[in-house]
Amino acid sequence: MTLDRFYPIFDDVRWLERMLPLGVKLVQLRIKEADDATLRDQITRAKALCDDAGAVLVVNDYWQMAIELGCDWVHLGQEDLDEADVSAIRAAGLKLGLSTHDPSELARAMSHAPDYVALGPVYPTILKKMKWHQQGLERVTVWKGLVGDTPLVAIGGMSVERAPGAFAAGADIVSAVTDITLNDDPEARVRAWLEVTR
Repeated sequence: MTLDRFYPIFDDVRWLERMLPLGVKLVQLRIKEADDATLRDQITRAKALCDDAGAVLVVNDYWQMAIELGCDWVHLGQEDLDEADVSAIRAAGLKLGLSTHDPSELARAMSHAPDYVALGPVYPTILKKMKWHQQGLERVTVWKGLVGDTPLVAIGGMSVERAPGAFAAGADIVSAVTDITLNDDPEARVRAWLEVTR
């Protein structure tokens, strides 16, 4: 299956309730601090919403719970990869997306035959303190040359206005976080995203 070119990331299932009806078809649930009961509830509800909307749900980090709850996709950062059992993820039939920031991380990611590779931050991001400075569009082009047919996700400081440049540089998918969640009108922003990515 071909993944949608627009890939928003949200930290609460309530965002999915708002955005899936607008036509979002690929979404990541990234919850950083929560107890197991809350996580299970969030992922279960997110999966039901995505199933109803015909959308792909990617669960960030919590691969064991993703397997247990019958999810189809999991996303892992490099630190998550240190702990994760990739063969168990694959044996359960889940698809796998991996974060990369430098050539050694990309080589490591590609050794797992990921279903997509994310490169970031393409632009400066306010989301989290990172040891990597902005990668720039040139790095997107280099990465696309290296990953070949593996879908490439551009993430970090992405906006509606910057999306066309990322696609032109070689990204297959553009991911957004704060450009939506911090917008005065998140629904209008998502509509603008859908317009620019389709």
